Amino acid sequence: MTAPVVEKSSLPAQRKGAGFLWLDLTRKCQLKCLHCLNGSGPDGHHGEMAREDWIRVIDEGAASGVRAVQLFGGEPLLHPNSLELADHALSCGLAVEVYSNLVHVPDTWWDVLQREGASLATSYYSDNPEEHNTITGRQSHARTRANISQAVTLGIPIRVGIIDCGGGQRVEAARRELTAMGVERIKTDAVRPFGRAACGQEPSTSGLCGRCGDGRASIGPDGKVSPCVFSTWLSVGNVLNGSLADILNGDDMAAAGVLISSSVIRMGGNGGDDDDDDDNDDECSPGFPGSECTPRN
Repeated sequence: MTAPVVEKSSLPAQRKGAGFLWLDLTRKCQLKCLHCLNGSGPDGHHGEMAREDWIRVIDEGAASGVRAVQLFGGEPLLHPNSLELADHALSCGLAVEVYSNLVHVPDTWWDVLQREGASLATSYYSDNPEEHNTITGRQSHARTRANISQAVTLGIPIRVGIIDCGGGQRVEAARRELTAMGVERIKTDAVRPFGRAACGQEPSTSGLCGRCGDGRASIGPDGKVSPCVFSTWLSVGNVLNGSLADILNGDDMAAAGVLISSSVIRMGGNGGDDDDDDDNDDECSPGFPGSECTPRN
């Protein structure tokens, strides 16, 4: 589904160019989380974007004012070029956050993650291994917990999102456990109605925060650009056949922004205005993990 046509006169006058990009590298993941926003899993694929395409996206982004990227998926560490892409983005002066399930972190990654400008993010579900593993679909709790601890020990900046899947999940106990481990950036969010959590329903803008596309954008493994990782059905262009800068500054992106913000306002929100704090621009990963970017469901 592409963004609808909107009259130019109705487009916002000052939507910010993207300072933050999700590099959504792959749909392959060791886990098969019940709520995965894009249906990733062991049978997933890396898409049509080749190494050279991702390098070009990073270069074009840096040239057009992008300050930070997040390597996302699926599990980005499973992508064959992810380490090189992280290194390249850091060398371009960009901040790089790697959003990993932390089930397996190759030794070569720890050196890169300790470089200035690099950081980690992950999701966590419970201090109870059985509850955590039920949500992820694999015996993943021990490995994820151990790698969170390793990141803290190495002094790698890490933020953890506790995704509340309901049913009396031990969210607060998980928060206490993470705090005791030395994690300082912890946020909680509820499952959003996208991907597997949508239970077959069509995606809707009502589950978004309203800031999608305003200072941020997502590039998927097929090259499609969307306002964020939760709004991938609103394709606004494809970097395999167009300039990233042209897409980010184009009318389709602006139209998608109007559609999203107006939908949020109709649902009782304000289109994201209360989140317009520059300090949070690079942290807007709604629900995955939670942030100040707060969709109104």
